[in-house]
Amino acid sequence: MYDRPPHKLSLEAAVTAALGAGVVTSFAVSQGQHPLLALGITAFAMIVALAVDRYL
Repeated sequence: MYDRPPHKLSLEAAVTAALGAGVVTSFAVSQGQHPLLALGITAFAMIVALAVDRYL
């Protein structure tokens, strides 16, 4: 439809992945998961989203 800068798309992918994973991991923390593990899962989801956005 219209061209957007590629860095804006990457930022949107990262924010969306972080929010989605953050919701799930915050529930897991409330059930007893270690908070650093939850942050690691959220960071991993964000990195995977950036990789998929960039290379696919």
